[in-house]
Amino acid sequence: MPIQSAERQSEVMLLGVRDLLIKQRAINAIRGHAAEFGVIAAKGPVTVAELLQRVHAEEASVPVLALDMLRLLAAQLDALDVKLKLIETRLTASHRENPLSQCLASQPGIGPIGAVRFALRVTEPKSFRSGRDFAAWLGLTPKDNSSDGRRRQGRISRRGHEALRKLVFLGATAVIRFAKPGHASPWLLNLLARKPKRLAAIALANKMARTLWAMMVSGEVYRRPLPA
Repeated sequence: MPIQSAERQSEVMLLGVRDLLIKQRAINAIRGHAAEFGVIAAKGPVTVAELLQRVHAEEASVPVLALDMLRLLAAQLDALDVKLKLIETRLTASHRENPLSQCLASQPGIGPIGAVRFALRVTEPKSFRSGRDFAAWLGLTPKDNSSDGRRRQGRISRRGHEALRKLVFLGATAVIRFAKPGHASPWLLNLLARKPKRLAAIALANKMARTLWAMMVSGEVYRRPLPA
């Protein structure tokens, strides 16, 4: 692995601190404690504010001590969100200054912060012999469960880089959510017609990983396939 400059190491540290702060947000803890008193809301960080409003409503009948603890968690969440916005502003600035990151962001499903994460974490893309090897490093290739001369592919290995694998999978899920005739590639539409959405997301994530590797090696931006 090549020696990284102090500036690059600082940017990588920025990613690590962001990951740590996200883990400390305690959104699931807030939702879980509120549910113990019969107050529930849909999943997702956006709904936490609505959940807290319900908790504080008189009809919720939540004990004062529980309200105090939920307020403490909510205050921690607000403070962490302020820090996360600061970090993400710096990462966005890093993305604008990084030609490779800008190139990778042309891939549908990969945003600026995801692109800069790949640009910083994958320091030697040419060390992988192919896009398939890169996808395997991310843990996006299916395990081979062959036996008796019959080849069966199981679930993805998940043995690679967890943060990058999750990023690509979430990106694939977002692409599938908006896939429709006239806008999505024929390959993806055909896949969705044959497979459940989760399996399609895994296959698309694998394809995205191979494309990202090709872009990192060549420096070329994403070329969108012709729609169906």
